[in-house]
Amino acid sequence: MATSEILLIQPVDGLGGEGDQVVVRAGYARNYLLPNKIAVPLNNANRKHIEALKKARVVREARDMKKSQELAEKLGQLHIAIAVKTGEGGKMFGAVTAANLHEKIAEAGLEVDKKKVHLAAPIKTLGKHSTVIKLHPEVSVEMEFDVVSENPIEVAPEEE
Repeated sequence: MATSEILLIQPVDGLGGEGDQVVVRAGYARNYLLPNKIAVPLNNANRKHIEALKKARVVREARDMKKSQELAEKLGQLHIAIAVKTGEGGKMFGAVTAANLHEKIAEAGLEVDKKKVHLAAPIKTLGKHSTVIKLHPEVSVEMEFDVVSENPIEVAPEEE
């Protein structure tokens, strides 16, 4: 297989950060990375840019880390209640998903990437629940939230 050695100008998930020299398939470099100005071919002229890109990377990573820590602190203090429709005996209609949780976080005024909010499985019971939100490779926060009934819980009549 043909490969190309390139210099990344912007971070690419699963590949590297700016200033990294990586070897990728020639088609990926030619058809995606180079036309979108995410990378440049590695040659003697571009090798001089490596130090400048690495300095920019250090600054960006420090800024991202600080933002993530501040956001984690705010998320740790945030209390969210998600109201759901229930039927007899408090049985939920549907489930609470990561999208519902992300929506409530956004309503609270905090901006979190939708991809960072994960639930192991959709929540199908009322009560207190928690999830871990990974904001940065080194910063994650455990967030607790309540799933409550939108309407009063009706007690199911006992069968005789």
